[in-house]
Amino acid sequence: MDLLLNPVEVRVLGSLMEKDAATPDYYPLSLNALLAACNQKSNREPVMLLDESTLLAAVESLCMKGLALDISGGEHRVHKYAHRLGEVFNFDRREQAVMGVLMLRGPQTVGELRGRTERLYTFDDLASVEATLNHLAERTPPLVTKLARRPGEKESRFAHLLSGVPEPPEQYVPASSSHVAPSPSEERILRLETELADLRRQFEEFRGKFE
Repeated sequence: MDLLLNPVEVRVLGSLMEKDAATPDYYPLSLNALLAACNQKSNREPVMLLDESTLLAAVESLCMKGLALDISGGEHRVHKYAHRLGEVFNFDRREQAVMGVLMLRGPQTVGELRGRTERLYTFDDLASVEATLNHLAERTPPLVTKLARRPGEKESRFAHLLSGVPEPPEQYVPASSSHVAPSPSEERILRLETELADLRRQFEEFRGKFE
């Protein structure tokens, strides 16, 4: 199946997959619940601020592609929405959890995926996460790819391919052909900025547990 989804469609499907696994009693989602899920500030990268018309356009597009369902009538007095990725791609719970996190939070390392899929599926170890990623990458067409490491990164990250092949990571390009090493003060600033970004990420994850 050759489907290319835009960022809003990916956010909609990722949100539906998350709520399906994490809060099944409240799934399928009404339009308001889906809008709130898409615009969450926790467990989302990037954070979006979608309006109702943009959301409806994405949902209608996904329904036309056979990736979402508009459920109404009978016991459903209002329109409710569900995803069909599990059926379309024959995902098991492990694959659905990994794809959902990649769709909602962007490229992730194996360790990040294990920690961030806990609410959706509990992996025994890192090897089982990596095995799931490899299985998704070996599909025809592949659904996941391993990204080249960016400067300063110790581990490779994985990304979904529902929106096509991700752009290559930004590379540092010196202003001139001669390389100038950063001064000790510049190195200290860079290190502090990295530590601050990591602290912010940890705080957002901690806060997300109480939202």
